[in-house]
Amino acid sequence: MEKKTMDVDWLPKGGPYSHAVEAGDFIFVSGMVPMDARKNIVIMDDIKAATRLVLDNIKNLLIACGSNLDRAVKTTVFLRDMNDFEAMNEVYALYFPENKPARSCVAVKELPRNFPVEIELIALK
Repeated sequence: MEKKTMDVDWLPKGGPYSHAVEAGDFIFVSGMVPMDARKNIVIMDDIKAATRLVLDNIKNLLIACGSNLDRAVKTTVFLRDMNDFEAMNEVYALYFPENKPARSCVAVKELPRNFPVEIELIALK
């Protein structure tokens, strides 16, 4: 099975990893945080806006890889505070109105730079 990595300049990267990896019929998207390097936007305190930015980043990355959100099969959501679950879930539902992927959601002790949310995703090509 071939593996192809994908990096884009408009997404920040905090270490030695790829934004996405295509392997077989799947695209594995690394955890995304609410940052947009093109617009110099960082969202720290508004979970709804943060979730929108993360999912927009993932959507745009998937499009760059030749896929889209309706091809998502699994997501993992990491929250800084489980009290943000309802607000995050409200926004999340707008991005997956049909063909909802399987999902895990966990509150973690800490996220990089104390971001409120991080989401990773697996999609079909």
